Amino acid sequence: MIRILSILVFSLFFMTCTTPPPAEETTAPGDEELKAKANELARKFIITDGHIDLPYRLKAADFDIAEDKDVILSTEKGDFDYERSKAGGLDAPFMSIYIPARYQETGGAKELADTLINMVESIANAFPDKFKVATSPAQVKENFEKGIISLPMGMENGAPIGDDLANVAYFHGRGIRYVTLTHSRDNLICDSSYDTTRTWNGLSPFGKEVVKEMNRVGIMVDVSHISDSTFYQVMEIAEAPVIASHSSCRHFTPDFERNMGDDMIKLLGEKDGVIQINFGSTFLDSAVAAYTNERRERLGKILEEKQLNFLDSAARSIIDDFNREFPNRYSNVQKVADHIDRVVELAGIDHVGLGSDYDGVGDSLPEGLKDVSEYPNLIYELLKRGYSEEDIEKICYKNVFRVWEAVEKVAQEKQGT
Repeated sequence: MIRILSILVFSLFFMTCTTPPPAEETTAPGDEELKAKANELARKFIITDGHIDLPYRLKAADFDIAEDKDVILSTEKGDFDYERSKAGGLDAPFMSIYIPARYQETGGAKELADTLINMVESIANAFPDKFKVATSPAQVKENFEKGIISLPMGMENGAPIGDDLANVAYFHGRGIRYVTLTHSRDNLICDSSYDTTRTWNGLSPFGKEVVKEMNRVGIMVDVSHISDSTFYQVMEIAEAPVIASHSSCRHFTPDFERNMGDDMIKLLGEKDGVIQINFGSTFLDSAVAAYTNERRERLGKILEEKQLNFLDSAARSIIDDFNREFPNRYSNVQKVADHIDRVVELAGIDHVGLGSDYDGVGDSLPEGLKDVSEYPNLIYELLKRGYSEEDIEKICYKNVFRVWEAVEKVAQEKQGT
């Protein structure tokens, strides 16, 4: 989840960008049956998504559960709400407790994490017939049988742990079931894929203890966002399988270290882990990423020459004209399936899942997967490619649940329970 301020501001102004119309598609025999089958499977199987940034989106909008709770049910804003989740068959979205890297320097990371956890709990409390916080696969399955959407939680950025190892158990007690070790900059735990400083050349001495403590208490280690050296060190230390909650394949984006390389994906599979594919267009396709960067730089230069920035009202007409001349480009649902294919080729069907990054990648979602109502489109694409029902069930939830249960088992053994 890229949160560099300039990119966020830029994305804000491109929310209304138009996309060139897709080429006409011919409907092959059996397509309608496959689409019906995809919708059926989206409801038959639990769908878990490794990373949805609803809590921070709501915080940024000054959400108040007492005044704004209806936006949780149905809204035109963002990528997630109850109505669209039900339409898409989403049953267990991991709520991202996202902590911006600046809190590592300013302080307040733990307080922000508690605030966002409280928000998730308030949503479940406000709609007990629709949502429930879940802290185990067993609870998700129980909620699924009742038609209730589970809200498991993962913490994006280990900064709230600070320098106190006791905070690992604290956040487990608060319901956190995975921790992304860092975010956009190196922290006290490890190096980030986005940061060139390489403070620790992998894990810090404290970070090694954090990984061990996460295994001890039963929190999944999330290797998204971390540097390659950090990843390999985690794989040496971790006694339980790990996840990449929202990453894609570097094979399709060679210059993007945030995604995982082939050897990393193979090792993840060998260690029984799972990579959950990120839906952001720049995570999926290097051509789209290059075009997006070029557009941003070109518009930035135009505004700079006129001594304007993206927030200036006088820039509005310039941005609108630029959008018409250079419309945004997006990837598509087929490319997401390509990434799944790549993981299956490298590591096998047991090591891939879904980690959309909905509400976290702004206006960069692919055609066919614009919000949480559209998971059936991906299932349809997988059916067209010959994936079996058993395969799709693994991708939807079984692979991630296997890791989650293995992490629970390791913790029980370590605690002698």
